[in-house]
Amino acid sequence: MSATGIHEYLNLPYTDSSSEDVYHQFDVFTPLNPETVSLSPLICFVHGGAWRSEDKSYHRSLARKLVKCTQYPVALPNYRLTPKIPTTNDYLYHPAHAEDILQFLNFIRTWQGPESTPLYDASRIYLLGHSCGAHILTSIFLDSSGIIPSLTPSPALSSAVRGIGMSEGIYDLNRLLESFPGYREWFIENAFGKKDDYSPFSSTTLPLREGSLHTNWLVIHSKGDTLVDELQARLIYEHLCRLYRGKGMSAEMHVAKNWDDLDEEHNVLLRGDKYVQIVSDFILGQASTM
Repeated sequence: MSATGIHEYLNLPYTDSSSEDVYHQFDVFTPLNPETVSLSPLICFVHGGAWRSEDKSYHRSLARKLVKCTQYPVALPNYRLTPKIPTTNDYLYHPAHAEDILQFLNFIRTWQGPESTPLYDASRIYLLGHSCGAHILTSIFLDSSGIIPSLTPSPALSSAVRGIGMSEGIYDLNRLLESFPGYREWFIENAFGKKDDYSPFSSTTLPLREGSLHTNWLVIHSKGDTLVDELQARLIYEHLCRLYRGKGMSAEMHVAKNWDDLDEEHNVLLRGDKYVQIVSDFILGQASTM
């Protein structure tokens, strides 16, 4: 428990492996005195770091702010990372990172809490993905099953995910490399292998999953981001809109964007209050209609 009025459950395992396996651990933050007696939806934040860096502990302050703003529990998962200097005996390629997050989401959907008392309503989940975390979520909840069957969510998980908010995301790897050629050697080749064409791994080629048509999306981008350009946000936003319209559904009802309200750098925005307000408004607005 924390002095901030928030319960904190740290470094919990989401696999059967050793509890010392830090890459398969998660944190949960819950309101100390919830405003309602009924269980609230769960928010999960998937960190970025170019598939090679960062840790859930970097975002605990963000989780606390989200709890205070929404009064919903917030979970922060870790996942395995690609080594910064891979070797033939030490490497990790996509989709391993996303497979870990899918394993985590399957776990928390049925988890009964640290004391066998549920902390949230597992039938209502909101996901937030930042940078490569956005790519991870789109690889799971758009239909990549024809390319990567291991990223297929269960019908129960697909049904539970009500909304996905993505910030400073990477979605089209080829277009990213056109804008930032140095990223190929810096992290793309290490995370995806050395290839001439990365389009099979781009979220902007994926269709909707039939079990996720109800999911609402928010695409966020900061005017101050120098690490990922707005083109990435525009590509996924336009792609999602086309997908819903192709199903005869309202794109405006299911896909929203915010590219005007943030002006901080790529990761700095996660430390500010504006990002918290944007995603909280999205989540609370969705929750009030479901």
